[in-house]
Amino acid sequence: MQADFTSALYLGMRHAADALPPWPALTLGKPAALEPVPGEAELGAALARLMDCEAACLSPSSLHLFWDLFGWLAREPVALLVDSAAYPVARWGVERAAALGVPVRCFAHGSAAQAAGLARHFRAAGHRPVLLADGYTPGDEAAPPLAAYAGIADSEGGLLLLDDTQALGILGPEGGGSVAAHGLAGAPLLAGASLAKGFGVPLAVLAGPRTLLRGFMAASETRVHCSPPSMAAIAAGGCALQANRRVGAALRKRLRERIAQLRAALAAWGIACRGGDFPVQRVVLPPACDGAALWRGLSQAGVEVLLQRTRARQVLTLLLRADHSAQEVDFAARSIGQLMEVLHV
Repeated sequence: MQADFTSALYLGMRHAADALPPWPALTLGKPAALEPVPGEAELGAALARLMDCEAACLSPSSLHLFWDLFGWLAREPVALLVDSAAYPVARWGVERAAALGVPVRCFAHGSAAQAAGLARHFRAAGHRPVLLADGYTPGDEAAPPLAAYAGIADSEGGLLLLDDTQALGILGPEGGGSVAAHGLAGAPLLAGASLAKGFGVPLAVLAGPRTLLRGFMAASETRVHCSPPSMAAIAAGGCALQANRRVGAALRKRLRERIAQLRAALAAWGIACRGGDFPVQRVVLPPACDGAALWRGLSQAGVEVLLQRTRARQVLTLLLRADHSAQEVDFAARSIGQLMEVLHV
């Protein structure tokens, strides 16, 4: 048996070419600022409704989105307060803002108290505090205190930026992500996310208050100087949301069942998983475990996983999908347990 746990297509959406409506060309050859891609506005509006936000706009990728977003924010006297677990792509946007002179401070992951203290400090110094955090951090048992972060932004005249890539399609009502899941509608926030994980579409969305979206789109550099999302990606996005309405709830239920199955099967071998009920499940290896040997053994057995390293330990990471079979999950857990016994872990 072969079992691949290295793909983050959590709901198993793949969008083969013959499953999509046809398109006359991949691109118009024009920037989005000059002419929107057909279907772009409709898809953006549908995503805004799903994410419980007033409005949304699209970008070819989260890298385009966050690079552009932080360049726009840097035009005002802001200070960036970054949850230390924020994902690298958004942090690359932060680096652009820092290069433009914006003050940047990190606070401990999940520490609303530290974030609040920094927000008060910078507001007193004349900077609008902008908090950056992930909607969900893989490996955590729960989301960070997003409601508290939003409250800090509100009380200090600031803004909360969420990288919601992990949550969109997976968490919240109908897979709408963190704003819907945590009741943050109406808060001073912008939620940026790639659709590549939950919905299998190489496309990014920025959602939030209509006035902020208008300001961003009017000043956007990538909408002027970069190609817009392809017509193929727009078509795939529309199909993904249609599939989400039809079978999304069933796919998320199946995904939760596979996660629970893996955790229970590994627990039977005395192996603990980190990750709560999220599809990214991590086994922190004991110091005596030869992680490379374990990874090679699993690959030879037909189980593909990720071997990652934290500052102190090696971690075996499995990405669960709704299209994994119960047999694949059982095979993976049994292979991990048997190999760890052989390696005397």
